[in-house]
Amino acid sequence: MKPGKTGVRRIIDATGYSMKGLKAAWINEAAFRQELMLTVVAVVIAFLLPVTTLERTVLIASVVLVVIVELINSAIEAVVDRFGGELHELSGRAKDIGSAAVFVSLCLAGYVWLSILF
Repeated sequence: MKPGKTGVRRIIDATGYSMKGLKAAWINEAAFRQELMLTVVAVVIAFLLPVTTLERTVLIASVVLVVIVELINSAIEAVVDRFGGELHELSGRAKDIGSAAVFVSLCLAGYVWLSILF
């Protein structure tokens, strides 16, 4: 086990790191800003729709998942970019796979919304 902070102090610090990450994503990632704004709109719409609580939860979860995957993709891109500007097959592959994950999550969200609405 790694020595360090424990208990409430660790939770407070972890929350601070998470907020720092969200701020960095907002400042540096246009896709994150766009998807977060889409999520806010979708959540509002989900609450206005005549659907069950479970359906509403699934609608909201599907768009929140897109934001989560975008954050992971942005982290992958930041790590890859950190190691320099040289082109490398594995760097490109990592970025492409991260982008594919975002695409799949967007497709899932679209499927969920279409299947519940229609």
